[in-house]
Amino acid sequence: MPEKKKQKDYKALLKGREYIGVDKIDGPLVFVSGTHPVGYKELVECIDGGGNVRPGIVLESSKKMVVAQIFQGTTGLTLPSTKVRFTGEPLLVPVSKQMLGRIFNGLGEPIDGGPRPPGDVELNVNGMAINPTARRYPRDFIQTGISIIDGMNTLIRGQKLPIFSGNGLPHNELAAQIARQAKVSGQESEFACIFAAMGVKHDVARYFIRSFEESGVLSNVALFLSLADDPSIERLITPRTALTLAEYLAFHEGMHILVIMTDMTNYCEALREVSTIRGEIPSRKGYPGYLYSDLAEIYERSGMIKESGGSITSLPILTMPNDDISHPIPDLTGYITEGQIVFEREMFGRGIYPPVAGLPSLSRLMKDGIGEGMTRKDHPHLASQLFAAYSYVRDVRNLASVIGEEELTPLDRNYLEFGESFERKFVTQTFDENRDIDTTLELGWEMLKLLPAEELHRVTEEELEEYYY
Repeated sequence: MPEKKKQKDYKALLKGREYIGVDKIDGPLVFVSGTHPVGYKELVECIDGGGNVRPGIVLESSKKMVVAQIFQGTTGLTLPSTKVRFTGEPLLVPVSKQMLGRIFNGLGEPIDGGPRPPGDVELNVNGMAINPTARRYPRDFIQTGISIIDGMNTLIRGQKLPIFSGNGLPHNELAAQIARQAKVSGQESEFACIFAAMGVKHDVARYFIRSFEESGVLSNVALFLSLADDPSIERLITPRTALTLAEYLAFHEGMHILVIMTDMTNYCEALREVSTIRGEIPSRKGYPGYLYSDLAEIYERSGMIKESGGSITSLPILTMPNDDISHPIPDLTGYITEGQIVFEREMFGRGIYPPVAGLPSLSRLMKDGIGEGMTRKDHPHLASQLFAAYSYVRDVRNLASVIGEEELTPLDRNYLEFGESFERKFVTQTFDENRDIDTTLELGWEMLKLLPAEELHRVTEEELEEYYY
């Protein structure tokens, strides 16, 4: 018999092998010794004394011990009666377009009272690495209808643009508004939204559902909910399940998918919990040293590939602990993604929505998706001038706080007026206000008219003649 055939028969023999009794149960982890060779991230079925099956995944495999993570927790399991079955396969999720309009738990099981939708194909929940040479560079401008994003932090189709927020700030409202209003300018294409919630409260999940229902887009949304009262370990698989469906819709069905993941901080807290239980050496703030690569595994599943007309645009939301942008979670996220939208609590306190901080926010792909033929030829110079002017406003405000406004020069007072008008008219808009790109750009020029022409060094004379005078 050929060697290859022998190996195949051996693997088939081991598939589904079951072991009775476990050596140790620690939090969501089960430790089993004396097993056959088990693969990393292999699907595990943990069976309690009542015959109930709880799925899990292999985190560590060695000759001495196999460590498996049980998604639904280990409450009620006992060492002698617990059975562990190794399936010999990764966790597979059945996916299809019929999952749109439905609500699932973090493992992809329906929780809206309806039957499980038929799956066209079963895909590995861990995804497949995309060859970098097969990727298409993102260039298509996405109009969100929100001026501070479209005008100065432009979202591009296939981009990863996280929202850095804080507890109590309206990041969910902004994400829902983007999901309702986003469109690829000048193109008609099939669009859907995948929403993954990790550790959020019921009222937050209900807000998103109600927002999608009222705007009429619920039929094009699939929701994966691992809520605050669900086992925290289930949060680790939720974004992967959601992205598996997104990959199928984008790369097999040719759809444009917007993926909203909230809250990535809760995901990282669950990752730290598992790392602590396993006794791993902690890194910054107690998070595991592989936090960067784990987040990259999730974020890098977004983008576009040459063989497909579809795309995955990602909007991960994370709440910065103590509003600290240097915290490991936003810090590492910023290295992986192509920019960030940063919320400012002081702006929120003054009633500005969305409270997007103009200076720390940026879109690294903005320069390739704006300008003539995409938005408008004056867009790049206008955005640069608004950034420069608003930056000087911050300096003037700091100076005024020391010497008082009455001691400022007339030009500095002009800048203060510009800053106030910029925040109240350009940045501020209502929850349901949808501005097209031309409206946003015209509004930007109205703001610049508050400053003398000789202060506008980043726009051309032709643009001044056409839009300023």
